Amino acid sequence: MYQDPIVEEIHRIREEYSRSFNHDLKALFADLQKQQAESVRKVVNLSRQRRLTTGWSGGATELGEEEGERL
Repeated sequence: MYQDPIVEEIHRIREEYSRSFNHDLKALFADLQKQQAESVRKVVNLSRQRRLTTGWSGGATELGEEEGERL
C-alpha cells in the first residue's frame, strides 16, 4: 500500500501534540482555544445561517423550519 510522506508527517505531528497533553481531549481543546484567542488571524464562522426562502404558496419561511410554520 502507498504511504504518503505528507500524511505520515501529519499523523506523527498530531500524535506528538496529543501525547504532550497525555491524550486529554479537554486539555487539547483548551490549548487550541488559547492559540485561537492569541492568534492575529481572522476567525470566520462557517456555521449555516438561516435564510428566508419562498415556497410555492408565496409565503416566506426560514430554511430548516417544519412545513406549516410560516413567518
